[in-house]
Amino acid sequence: MKVTFLGTGTSQGIPIIGSDHPVCLSENPKDKRLRVSVLIEWDDYTYVIDCGPDFRQQMLRAKCHKIDGIIFTHEHADHTSGLDDIRPFYYRQGPIPIYAQEHVISQLRQRFFYLFDSNNGYLDKSGVSINTIENAPFNLGDIEVVPIKGTHYKIDVLGFRFNKFAYLTDMKFIPEEEIKKLNGVDVLVVNALRETPHPAHFNLQEAIELIEKVNPKKAYLTHISHLLGFHNEVEANLPDYISLAYDNLKIQI
Repeated sequence: MKVTFLGTGTSQGIPIIGSDHPVCLSENPKDKRLRVSVLIEWDDYTYVIDCGPDFRQQMLRAKCHKIDGIIFTHEHADHTSGLDDIRPFYYRQGPIPIYAQEHVISQLRQRFFYLFDSNNGYLDKSGVSINTIENAPFNLGDIEVVPIKGTHYKIDVLGFRFNKFAYLTDMKFIPEEEIKKLNGVDVLVVNALRETPHPAHFNLQEAIELIEKVNPKKAYLTHISHLLGFHNEVEANLPDYISLAYDNLKIQI
């Protein structure tokens, strides 16, 4: 399995528009972060987790010509607002499967009604095919995907385990019974917004505590804001088995 980090930034990305924060002015490419998303590939399958406002740019950079579906963690704009840019895939492949909880599907129907309606005068049929998921395993290709349910301030968020790989973003709290689903993962990706506490996201210490509890062979931090600091400086102070993810990083599991 190959995982490409399409974006590793928080909702505003890095640099933030108009900011003169030192991290936003950094020339290091690893300090420039698009909105958070990953591309997961195995055999002939290609799936994307989340589809934010940088989706078009991310697909071009990854040279991605085909996707078998998009899996949504939750409904916030930095994870969903690129859905209109599935059209090149739709034109080649037909309706694109999307996988999300019912309340997320409901939000997407409101924002992108024309993708869900075959009589929209915009597309000749629906642009998506709907797969409603809950906190129960489901299959993608030949892999069973296990959702990991957590909370992001006041909303439910799903992370996902693909065999020995697990991806969690926009988490603030995960019940113990959900953490147990991560037992035995080799690679864990988890959000780490900044050093100081935040009401909706793990900060750096909380992310490290979760990683230590799960004890994967390797962990990566994502959904990073400029307030966490410069990539190289933060990375130098992390344990050897924990790294900051960065845009376009590719890993094999």
